[in-house]
Amino acid sequence: MPHIAPAVKPANPNFSSGPCAKRPGWTVEALANALVGRSHRSKPGKARIQRAIDLTRELLQVPADYRIGIVPASDTGAVEMAMWSMLGARGVDMLAWESFGEGWVTDVSKQLKLEDARIIKAGYGELPDLGQVDFDRDVVFTWNGTTSGVRVENADWIAADRKGLTICDATSAAFAQNLDFAKLDVVTFSWQKALGGEAAHGVLILSPRAVERLETYKPDRPLPKIFRLTKGGKLLEEVFEAATINTPSMICIEDAIDAMEWGKSLGGLSAMQARADANFKVLEDWVAKTEWVEFLAKTPANRSNTSVCFSIVDPAVTALDGDKQAAFAKAIVSRLDKAGVAYDIASYKDAPSGLRIWAGSTIEASDLAALVPWLDFAFAEELSALNKAAA
Repeated sequence: MPHIAPAVKPANPNFSSGPCAKRPGWTVEALANALVGRSHRSKPGKARIQRAIDLTRELLQVPADYRIGIVPASDTGAVEMAMWSMLGARGVDMLAWESFGEGWVTDVSKQLKLEDARIIKAGYGELPDLGQVDFDRDVVFTWNGTTSGVRVENADWIAADRKGLTICDATSAAFAQNLDFAKLDVVTFSWQKALGGEAAHGVLILSPRAVERLETYKPDRPLPKIFRLTKGGKLLEEVFEAATINTPSMICIEDAIDAMEWGKSLGGLSAMQARADANFKVLEDWVAKTEWVEFLAKTPANRSNTSVCFSIVDPAVTALDGDKQAAFAKAIVSRLDKAGVAYDIASYKDAPSGLRIWAGSTIEASDLAALVPWLDFAFAEELSALNKAAA
């Protein structure tokens, strides 16, 4: 007997974990005042870049003595700038529990080839033992594992009297989770995640301790121009005063400003976080009453409220080999894509097979509420097909 498709579809089917959905009500007219055709170094161009920096400081509640810069190559560029410019002054502990953390491990071990690098890992769905971290060393970690849906609950595990630097990839945590800047020396993110902004630009936030490292440590390796944050042993302050290293897109700048102005209109950081939490609650309530799905993140306190990852745990599916389990999940994704219900909800290519649904503040809870019956419908249809094929 065929299953009946739900009557209501999400008004916005965009649930990608990056680039993420635009803010509610966004239209291209939001970019009408972008300074296209103007130099980013012109007085009005620098003013718009500075506006983006100022809004970042205000919304994220960044301390006044921390520098904020807009840099090339998205969050990846920002993390790489920090690692290539700062690591090597002392030993480093690399934390990894999903693919992006693994990427930073690869860069440190195979590209930078640092000899004194300890790697502290955990599998998908879990955090490593944070008690192993030595804060006399530098530490590199992701606050929110975008491809596993596992986040650190807070920064209580980070030593306040640390000697090393903490370098935090916060790209899917910024604007949705509480970043404790007193415990963080380098924070990076990109607009394309929690703001639903455009890609290719990263944001780099430096504590005074990070600035001191840049001015007192010269790595014994060549640095590409787009990685250079000092000149003559002094910080390039202009990078953090609206003069970017290379030419930014003024359309992307305007779009980021629009997203942050929207966040400010909601009530700021707490309101953006509350939206993400309410969105997660819709998914959490669905999982609680649904037998065929479970969170990939095993510990409730460590479950992301933005990049929410799911495992399909129905016995008929888990009995399949790995390739067939992946094919089953892909069939659900494909069915919902073709129906115009949900786009881009497959798990990350290197993660365990399953589903991943973005629930950050630019998503409407009503769209998630409309989505979950469709998830059940698609699962039922694919399970029927599986049973029929096995008969």
